[in-house]
Amino acid sequence: MNLLLCYEKVGHKLKLSYVKSSYSQSISETMDKGASYEEFLKIILTNEVKARESNGIDRRIKTAKFPYLKYLGDLKLGAFPLEVSNQIRELQSLRFLDEGRNVILVGNPGVGKTHTAIGLGISACMKMKNVLYITVPNLITELKESMTLNQLTNYKKRFITYDLVILDELGYIGFDKEGSELLFNLLSMRNETKSIIITTNLTFNRWEEIFGDPTLTAAMVDRLAHKATVINIKGDSYRIKETKDWLAN
Repeated sequence: MNLLLCYEKVGHKLKLSYVKSSYSQSISETMDKGASYEEFLKIILTNEVKARESNGIDRRIKTAKFPYLKYLGDLKLGAFPLEVSNQIRELQSLRFLDEGRNVILVGNPGVGKTHTAIGLGISACMKMKNVLYITVPNLITELKESMTLNQLTNYKKRFITYDLVILDELGYIGFDKEGSELLFNLLSMRNETKSIIITTNLTFNRWEEIFGDPTLTAAMVDRLAHKATVINIKGDSYRIKETKDWLAN
């Protein structure tokens, strides 16, 4: 009993959540196996590390603010053209994160851009990377609110700390001059140092429709597309196809 109490106190003081919650069960299982005291320590501390890693992944996924969870394993790569599926398979290694390269996913609504982006984001979380998901319109809104509250500098500092930022839905809503300039300045801070994934329904030659200013648009494309992986996902909407299949059945 004194030994059990000791493990409980150690787990509490050292903030070892697994040791604190599972020491009794671990002792019983180790005794049943006839394992040595050294083997017991190895087992319980190894499980503590695994529990911390799992909790860390869960915390990163939660703080990334994904609208829903989509995994790369659920992507039907066979439905994509071979070149596109090969590009997505290459991205699964996450080497683009280590190299600070961007990823730009272009295509019509429903072809799998957001699914791919979120899947890569979750994979990054599982590699203990800090990720942020946000739509471009919401980002513009947050930037303007931060500027109004004189908190823009702090916002930029937080933004640069993320290993990966996923900017979804570029092109669905245009910006005013102020919004375009705020976005340009923010993204320039991450240029060639930290990765960004952008999903857009517009090819580069149409980005001026969003930003309004041709000079700013050219500079934005130049920074974001330099050494980036650009994937043009062509095809019909998955959602429309699923709806048709559902109606047919």
